[in-house]
Amino acid sequence: MPLPARRIRSEDWRPVGLDGLEHNALTVVRSARNHSVLAGPGAGKTELLAQRAAFLLQTGASPAPQRILAISFKRDAARNLARRVRQRCHPEHAARFDSLTFDAFAKSLVDRFGQALPERWRPTPDYGILFPKRAHWEDFLDRASSSLTKPESQAAVRALSVKDFERRHVLAEPIPEAGWPTNTAGRWAGQRFWDEQLRGAARSYLTFPMLSRLAELLVRVNAAARNALALTYSHVFMDEFQDTTQAQFDLVQTIFHGTRTVMTAVGDNKQQIMRFALAMDDPFTAFEEAYGAERIPLRSNYRSSPELVRMQHVLARSLDAEAVEPQSRTASSIPDACCAIWDFRGANEEAQHLARFIAAQMREHGLKPTDFVLLVRQKADDYAGVLAPAFQAAGIPLRNEAAQVGAQMLQELLTEPLSDAVVLLLRFATAASAGRAWSESLHLLSELHGVEHADERARRRQARALDAFAQQFLERFPLPPQTLEAARPIVQEIVAFLGRERLVAAHDPYAHGDWLQQVESSVAQHLWSSSVGKTRWPAALDDYEGTHALALMTLHKSKGLEYHTVIFLGLDDSAWWSFKYDSADATAGFFVAFTRAKQRVVFTYTAERGARREIAPLYAMLHAAGVQTLAVQAAP
Repeated sequence: MPLPARRIRSEDWRPVGLDGLEHNALTVVRSARNHSVLAGPGAGKTELLAQRAAFLLQTGASPAPQRILAISFKRDAARNLARRVRQRCHPEHAARFDSLTFDAFAKSLVDRFGQALPERWRPTPDYGILFPKRAHWEDFLDRASSSLTKPESQAAVRALSVKDFERRHVLAEPIPEAGWPTNTAGRWAGQRFWDEQLRGAARSYLTFPMLSRLAELLVRVNAAARNALALTYSHVFMDEFQDTTQAQFDLVQTIFHGTRTVMTAVGDNKQQIMRFALAMDDPFTAFEEAYGAERIPLRSNYRSSPELVRMQHVLARSLDAEAVEPQSRTASSIPDACCAIWDFRGANEEAQHLARFIAAQMREHGLKPTDFVLLVRQKADDYAGVLAPAFQAAGIPLRNEAAQVGAQMLQELLTEPLSDAVVLLLRFATAASAGRAWSESLHLLSELHGVEHADERARRRQARALDAFAQQFLERFPLPPQTLEAARPIVQEIVAFLGRERLVAAHDPYAHGDWLQQVESSVAQHLWSSSVGKTRWPAALDDYEGTHALALMTLHKSKGLEYHTVIFLGLDDSAWWSFKYDSADATAGFFVAFTRAKQRVVFTYTAERGARREIAPLYAMLHAAGVQTLAVQAAP
């Protein structure tokens, strides 16, 4: 029989898996109060939440059968936090920790209780997910105005801002149960949009922010559901809180405000780069006022060298004049300048020099391609076309994380639960020794089948099923697929083993439309392209995950990642065209890019791509931090 979870007295509890935490972090971990935690780059936000979960679960501060709810902005962040809690806690404890994204949390509520919504707000049970772009809003407003008979009414609707329509007129406030009064053009158009999406076709189509609004309405009018949620969760964690939208905040408010649930919000207001995705202007102040939460800063930076941390603080002060000066907890490992701006005559010279520089750094410091990242503001494909030949000539695999694979960008595909499951089971089935892959595969299978850790008989049955799957798989697919037609049955075999219905039940987005089929197709396509020319499964899977490749990605996709050296290409007006429209958002993105680095940051510029007049303030900040500009000429 597996050993039961042991309860630890709170005074005897110590951080799990590390030597210690800074004083402020330990205060939050042990606290019974509501807190907002301002945690700068490299402060260990995820580790803080994992340690807090361990403390609450292991000491009984979150008593069974109550649970802890962690809500993150991104799927990979939610998955990473759940994995850390499993590593630090007994399985009985970890089973009471729910780590979800905001979108998944809202969607799960609508899926469970949506048919109890008031009739005018009730979506069809088989509703689809809508991902509207600007053209969608333009088309809607054009159709809506044309449907009106009075010229002045048509003009009022046409005058609505396409850019702000969703934020101001569709999602701005909680949904009134009886519907909005249509006494303004914006109110009329907003209500019409909701009506179209809910009942304009045989099937409803809703955006994720709309689902947050519907979820808030249903718990507001359904006291039983609201009370059940508040009683279920003793504690709620909200990660990357700076990116929280008003709809998400209102949902959490409606469920937990005024209850005994203890709230912890963690993030960094200097890294708010999701305003385009409807993030609130100042969510921390709103949270502190609503919950009487105490603000606690984390002062340590466990990622970047002391000189980089000093420079980061100069940039931070431009975003927040009251930013707390952080303390670097790591040492410098390079003898030369840790940050510079490199000017090139052209993009080809830039590519050649960067490839040679990285190759030399790898030799000199014993680094790998994955210790470096190439960041761009946008249009990674344009940069990849110039960079790829130079890096290939230098013998460095370059991987464009923004490349399209089926219906998704590569980096997004790799965060899909199905992609994770396929790689995990392939690692287990094809490795000579697969200890970690075996235990993670068993956890995945048990989770899909609802098997408790204490159910030893069922877990033995799952273990036998895994072993049988591995044996049969290698007999059928001894080599990586060399064609797309050969890759498809491999993915289908894994989906069949896991159970299509169980995948759909476990991951809400797979329940609607043909999204699961699209992801399945993309996984097969990427598996094939990763396997071409490979004769061994481990090499193909390494290629699939980019284990040995240097990544090229946009700065928005770099958030939460870290690298020895960050090279940001294209510090020019063309790439940063939005700076003159929203300098605060652009500066926050610039700060995020800078703070991914452990030891070195390089910014590159060439007049071939654009001038640098509009973004002169960014250059001024770098120069104020002591960053030098160097003219670089690639060697022949």
